[in-house]
Amino acid sequence: MKNNLKTAVLLAGIGGLLVVLGGLLGSTTGAIIGFTLGMAFVGGSYWFSDKLAIRAARAVEVTPEQMPRYHAIVADLAQRADIPMPRLYVSPDPQPNAFATGRNPANAAVCVNKGILDVLTWEELQGVLAHEVSHVRNRDILISSVAAAVAMGITLLASIARFGAIFGGGGGRDRDDNVIGVLALSILAPMAAGVLQMALSRSREYEADHRGARLLGTGEPLASALEKLDRGTRAVPAMVPPAQAGAYIANPLAGGRVQFGNLFTTHPPMDDRIRRLRSGEWRS
Repeated sequence: MKNNLKTAVLLAGIGGLLVVLGGLLGSTTGAIIGFTLGMAFVGGSYWFSDKLAIRAARAVEVTPEQMPRYHAIVADLAQRADIPMPRLYVSPDPQPNAFATGRNPANAAVCVNKGILDVLTWEELQGVLAHEVSHVRNRDILISSVAAAVAMGITLLASIARFGAIFGGGGGRDRDDNVIGVLALSILAPMAAGVLQMALSRSREYEADHRGARLLGTGEPLASALEKLDRGTRAVPAMVPPAQAGAYIANPLAGGRVQFGNLFTTHPPMDDRIRRLRSGEWRS
């Protein structure tokens, strides 16, 4: 309940920024434009987010005959979580990682990288898959896709607002003050949207960790897997676009950029996730 409330607040905050920026472009009309633009981005994200994610990962769907144990584990977890069986994919990416995608449990997919199959035991992989099935059950993929789409709308409107402020007509001190205000907000709003989006992603990761542990009755398989994934994602370069980073169980960009504190990362600190799993916080 606490995480759901936090999600609602963060999504409302991102959507509010979109409407405010639209208002800068033309009062009520601009706010309506901002809202409409947001809905267009959300609609596209709702229908096509899974296809885009699978294509970006260059993943291939696998059958029960090709990977029987993979299918058996996910089928068992899906039954425990009371959701339909997701489609299963494997990406050729050598980085050890995994993600789930899809607009709802009936249209969901789970993908594991080849790299994760090379470094985890089947018990550890079960912990990872429990985490991903929990994302599907919680509809986290839809939530994150909506957040990303609205954030894209904010960025686009911010660019329009900056252009209008700089090249708009009129003159005088009032106009100069307005231009400065619009420019400041058009720069800060996308930054704020990004921070809110990252906070939303981190919140959902904790919840999926805990629900995954509850599905298995233990947090140790996932904790052990996260230790290996932490090392692996730092050692093996990512083969995914930055826009898809938040979908993965471990930050795929961990080894390719300097991190500036938890505020600007899409994932919670790995050591904190492991600590929570092993301390039994997932039971509460």
